Amino acid sequence: MAKIYYEKDADLKYLKDKTIGIIGYGSQGHAQAQNLRDSGLNVIVSELEGTPNYSLAKSQGFNPLPAAQLSEQADIIQILVPDEYQAGVYNKEIKPNLKPGKAIMFSHGFNINFGQIVPAKDIDVFMIAPKGPGHLVRSEYEKGAGVPCLIAIFQDASGKAKDIALAYGKGIGGARAGIIETTFKEETETDLFGEQVVLCGGVSELVKKGFEVLFEAGYQPEIAYFECLHELKLIVDLFYQGGISYMRYSVSNTAEYGDLTRGKRIITDATKKEMQKILKEVQDGSFAREWIQECENGKPNFKRMEEEGKNHPLEVVGRGLRKMMKWITAKEV
Repeated sequence: MAKIYYEKDADLKYLKDKTIGIIGYGSQGHAQAQNLRDSGLNVIVSELEGTPNYSLAKSQGFNPLPAAQLSEQADIIQILVPDEYQAGVYNKEIKPNLKPGKAIMFSHGFNINFGQIVPAKDIDVFMIAPKGPGHLVRSEYEKGAGVPCLIAIFQDASGKAKDIALAYGKGIGGARAGIIETTFKEETETDLFGEQVVLCGGVSELVKKGFEVLFEAGYQPEIAYFECLHELKLIVDLFYQGGISYMRYSVSNTAEYGDLTRGKRIITDATKKEMQKILKEVQDGSFAREWIQECENGKPNFKRMEEEGKNHPLEVVGRGLRKMMKWITAKEV
């Protein structure tokens, strides 16, 4: 069983005399920065001038600095820019300003785990990873609650890296819910696997193929959209509240029988074997190398597939239907 830490296990004293720098004022950045500030800690932020996130940081009471200037001033540097930009920012803006005794930290382990960032031995390197989006990290903190976090220590140069990390987790509200101990390797590999085979890749393809089968069989695309995409939220909400068993308890007996007898025909042993192959690609670094090379080449395949996805009939019909649903705040790309 995993080791879980709570507020009694964390002490903000380890951060009281330190300056915490947040590089990237996006989803996680804005939440973590504000929560830490509201916990009475000294926080500075970095964002690119002229961007919406720069303006957001200004409106929320911060004076964003260039990353190099922040890195010079901060004792703890939280790197929250997208994975594909972290190594460049680290090597150009952060590394020249690191001194013994400083710390760098992450909310995802990709660049450390796959060796894109190789820190000096005289700094602490750790992770606090909230298991929820930034808006939830912020709203739960404001309620007096918190979002569970992961903690991992990659390098403990000071001998206090874990104490500092737990204090950070407490500062953003995570210790109210629980901070689960892991490693950079475990967090990175399970995160990538989950995204690829279930949460993003698996679900997206399942929805699209279900839509295609109904549409190609002559059913109206609007009806196919409702059955294969729109109503998925109802099921996922039940999963979220009580797991698979609660979902089965909540749906009709007909739906549950169809689930129990037909689901295994869709997600087969062959599917599981393909999942195992994908996990191996994550573990051996081949996915990471593929993604890094794609980024270095300007993301041509990424952009092509992204554009193809936006123009899939499922997406086209969905954009029209969502205009009918005034209770939805549609997020159209």
